[in-house]
Amino acid sequence: MNPTIELHSHPGLDERIVIVRAGDEVDAVFVRTERFNVLIDTLGTPELCRRALDLLEEKPAAHPLIVVNSHMDWDHFWGNAAIAGRAPIIAHAAALDRLRDPATQQVLTDKAGEESRFRAVQLIGPDITFSGSMVLNGGDLTLELIHTPGHTPDHLAVWIPELRICLAVDAVEYPIPEVWSRSADDLRLIRSSLERIRNLDARLVIPAHGRTSSPSTVDKNLAYFETLADRVGSMSEGQLTDPQLGSESGFRLEDFVAIPDDMPSDTLAFYRNCHETNLGATVQAHIEKRKSASLPHRETRT
Repeated sequence: MNPTIELHSHPGLDERIVIVRAGDEVDAVFVRTERFNVLIDTLGTPELCRRALDLLEEKPAAHPLIVVNSHMDWDHFWGNAAIAGRAPIIAHAAALDRLRDPATQQVLTDKAGEESRFRAVQLIGPDITFSGSMVLNGGDLTLELIHTPGHTPDHLAVWIPELRICLAVDAVEYPIPEVWSRSADDLRLIRSSLERIRNLDARLVIPAHGRTSSPSTVDKNLAYFETLADRVGSMSEGQLTDPQLGSESGFRLEDFVAIPDDMPSDTLAFYRNCHETNLGATVQAHIEKRKSASLPHRETRT
């Protein structure tokens, strides 16, 4: 069953920016500028995307529409078929690698087997890709598309400097974001992306999950990863290899962040899995750091 689509805002949010909420699944964002309108993410199905555009009374023929895919996670781009041929779709170049990965089609096959609403989904990729960053000049508002990898290799955040608003999508999340893999490199990337977003000194930071706009979420995400690193750093060799570490007191999700009393059990299970991945990446980073420190240093001769 498709979630309900509703339009929302946040306290202090400029009226040109609208939160497009698909139930508890995900938030997309719609931005109106003088020259064109921008939809950041197309939600989880074409039907959801069409409903959102109807609510927004968006008619591309009357005002040009540009779509930005923040990354190739299913809940953010599976609605692309509702836009294809009507508006250009922009994404980071790394999105093409993910789109071509057989695992992407497998996710669709699996979810279509679980819920009928996904059976009409077609995997539609971007029309325009870029590396590094890209700027959309809307006249009154500028949208800077910033590569913020770590959650996924292709992830983008959107910075609107005139309003000092960062649309952080999944680079920032409440209660915690999830690193792409248990690799030390991906952990380094997500922490670097969080620091980059913090350094923007945004007035509002709006993620796609968590229903918040507080910049303090960025600091809390960074503090979470820092605490993870500190606790893993005090572990013995035996503890580092313990497959049940995430269930041990002091290393559980609730030992790092406060869990809301009203959080649904399936949502809590999801974030526990995110925490397990983050913990695994932190352990791997610490193991590599120890190995590097134990290597003999060679003298440099001149």
